[in-house]
Amino acid sequence: MLAITSLLNPQNADRINRIIKSLETEFGLDDVQATPDPHLTYQLAGVRKLSSLKQVLRDVARTTRPFTAFTTGLGLFPGPNPVIYIPVLRSDALNHLHQRILHATAPLCLRTDKFSGPDCWLPHISLALHDTTPELLGPVLQYLNNQTFNLQLTINNITILRQQGEQFLQEKSFGFEGHKQETTPDLFQQLA
Repeated sequence: MLAITSLLNPQNADRINRIIKSLETEFGLDDVQATPDPHLTYQLAGVRKLSSLKQVLRDVARTTRPFTAFTTGLGLFPGPNPVIYIPVLRSDALNHLHQRILHATAPLCLRTDKFSGPDCWLPHISLALHDTTPELLGPVLQYLNNQTFNLQLTINNITILRQQGEQFLQEKSFGFEGHKQETTPDLFQQLA
C-alpha cells in the first residue's frame, strides 16, 4: 500500500515532530513515528504500476499552484487504538486538489481505503495512533489541551510514501510548479 500525501513545510513539520516526541516522553506513544515525515494524506492505494502513478502525480503537481491550508483544534478517531490528530480545514483549493488526485489515480488503483472518497475524506495530521488506548485518552488530551493547534500550512507538494518494513518512507515527491494551467479548449475552437 502507498500513501499519496503532502508533506508539511519544515517549520510546521518541526513543530509536529516536537509534539509527537513529547507524547513519547510523557506517555510512551511512538507508533506514529513509523512515518517520520508529518503529512496529510489524500489517499491510500495499491497500484498496478508505480511508474504510471508517478507520472500522473507529476502531471497534477505541474499544474498546481502552492496554496495555504489551516488547522485548528484536536480530533479523535475512536476505537480500541484511538487516533489523535489535528484536523486540516477543508477549503476549495484542498478539495480541488484531492479530487484531481482521485481522478488521476483511479485508473491505476487496484484498491483504495474507504476513507479516501470525497464524502468521507477528513484531512488531518496524526499525532498518535496504533499504540494508544482508551485509558490513555483522558491524560493525553488533557496534556495536549495546554497547546493551540492553529497552524497555517503551505501545501506545495504531492509525495508518495511507501511502506518499507515498519516505516512509511518517501518514495517520490513532486513540488507544485503552477506555471502550466489546466487546459480547457478555447471557446472559438468549441464553436468551430
